[in-house]
Amino acid sequence: MSDFEDRAREAMANPQNVGEMDDADSVGTAGSSDCGDMLRMWLKFTEKDGKKVIDRASFQSFGCQTAIAVASMATELLKGKSVEDARKLSPDDLTGDLGPLPPMKIHCGQLVEGALHNALGEPREQKEEATAPSLAQSISNQRQGNIKIVPLDGDQA
Repeated sequence: MSDFEDRAREAMANPQNVGEMDDADSVGTAGSSDCGDMLRMWLKFTEKDGKKVIDRASFQSFGCQTAIAVASMATELLKGKSVEDARKLSPDDLTGDLGPLPPMKIHCGQLVEGALHNALGEPREQKEEATAPSLAQSISNQRQGNIKIVPLDGDQA
């Protein structure tokens, strides 16, 4: 087993900052229910030395274990970062102690980065929080394709 797999397993055993944040200042979503990976990130800001900084971050994910591990690492890493510094973080930066992602898992870092940038680009007033759909509602509201079931005769099966 690789060091990455060991670190990812450890992060998955005790993910940090999982769940919706009721008093969030901003929420960002990335991914697609079509491919199966979706991530929503909540951010709460404060002011420090005249700059807007991230006080808390949380996430909710429908995706693979690596996406959850990266999001957990990222939400810890984001605490105390200014908005400007957070915008500069790359997917590799957001993996924190996990280290570089294997090639087949690079999309997990990009998913977390996408949710972060979406949250940083669309701050909302708290009063709008009640009208924002949950991640599960966003998935269930995706347009569904029509499925046609065609029975096969016994000879064709």
